[in-house]
Amino acid sequence: MTKFDAHLTELDTPAAIVDVQRMQRNIERMQRCTDGFGVRFRPHVKTTKCTPIVRAQLAAGGRGITVSTLKEATQFHADGIGDILYAVGIVPSKLPQVLALRRRGCDLKIIADSVASASAIAEFGRAQREVFEVWIEVDTDGHRSGVEPDGAALLEVARTLHGNSTRLGGVMAHAGSSYDLDTPEELAAMAEQERAGCVLAAERLRANGLPCPVVSVGSTPTALSAVGLDRVTEVRAGVYVFFDLVMHNVGVCTMNDIAMSVLTTVIGHQIDKGWAIVDAGWMAMSRDRGTEKQRRDFGYGQVCSLDGTVQEGYAVRGANQEHGIVWREGERDSDIAARFPLGSRLRILPNHACATGAQFPEYHALDERGLTRWSRLHGW
Repeated sequence: MTKFDAHLTELDTPAAIVDVQRMQRNIERMQRCTDGFGVRFRPHVKTTKCTPIVRAQLAAGGRGITVSTLKEATQFHADGIGDILYAVGIVPSKLPQVLALRRRGCDLKIIADSVASASAIAEFGRAQREVFEVWIEVDTDGHRSGVEPDGAALLEVARTLHGNSTRLGGVMAHAGSSYDLDTPEELAAMAEQERAGCVLAAERLRANGLPCPVVSVGSTPTALSAVGLDRVTEVRAGVYVFFDLVMHNVGVCTMNDIAMSVLTTVIGHQIDKGWAIVDAGWMAMSRDRGTEKQRRDFGYGQVCSLDGTVQEGYAVRGANQEHGIVWREGERDSDIAARFPLGSRLRILPNHACATGAQFPEYHALDERGLTRWSRLHGW
C-alpha cells in the first residue's frame, strides 16, 4: 500500500471515493473530443451533483450545464452558474420554480415534447408576463421521450411555443439506446443517427419560418464515438466524468478510467462457499444491475484492491441491504479468507456511477495531497 492509498484507511466504510487524477483525465478527454468538432460542450451534472466537479468541467471548457432536477438548477445557480438547461419534460406544477429561478437571474431553459406541455408553458408565461426559453425534445432512437424529427407533432409543438410568452430556443436529443451497443461501428452509426435526426428537426423548423438557434445532442457513448457533428451546435454528456462498468462494456472506457469506487471492508467469510462478505450491500452500490444484460455481468460491482488494482474474476455477485457477497466467477476460492482477510479493505467499481453516487451524501476525493470531502446534492 502506498502513501497515496494509506489515506483510505482513515475512512469509515462504505464510502464513495473519487480518483481525482482519473476524473480530470476523463474531463479533458471529453472536452478535447467536442473541441475537435468545433461545438460547444454542455456537461450534464446529474452524475455527480457536486459543485467542485462541475467547476472542474467548466474550467476545462464546458459552457453551461445540463441538470435533471430543479433542485440541481437552484443549487448550481446559487453557486454562480447561470446558463442551465433543465433536460426533463416540464409539468405545470413545476413552472413556478422555473419562474422563480429566472427572476433571480438564472438563464434557465426548459424542454417540451407535446402540445399539452407547450400550451401549459405558454399559458403560464402569459399569466406571469414571463418569456420562457423552451427547446423541443426530439426522439432519434425510440429510447424514451421526444417527438419524431419528421413527424407533424414537431411543427405543432413549435408553433405553440413560438409566441409572445415563449421563445423557441432549439431542439435537443439524447440517444440513450447507445447504452445497449458495444462495437465502435454500432456506436458511430448511432451517433450519426442522433445527429442526423436532430439536424433534420432543426431544418424542418427553419424551413417553416420557425427559429432554431440550438441543435443539441448527446450521450457519453455517442459523444465519444461521433465521426462528425455537422450542423450541431452543442453536445451534452454526463457519466463520462466518472465512467462505470456499463460504459466499460459499451466500449468507451477501460476499467482504469473509472474514477469512482466504493470503499468497503471485509466483515466475514463463508469458507465452504468461497465467499467474502463486505459492508457494501445494495444500499451502497445501488440495485442497478446495468451490466446484467451486457456481454459481461459484474453483479453489483467489480472488486479492486485498496490501491485500485482490478481483482480479475472477483465481483460483488450478491447483495443484501448492508452485506455484499464477493466470490470468484466460475469456481469456489478455498483461499478466500487469505486473499481478502477479515478487516481488509477493497474498492468496488460501480455498474452505474449515477445510481451508486446517489447512495452517498458526499464524495471523498483522493489525490496526492490526501482526501478532501466534497458534498453531493440529494433529492428533488
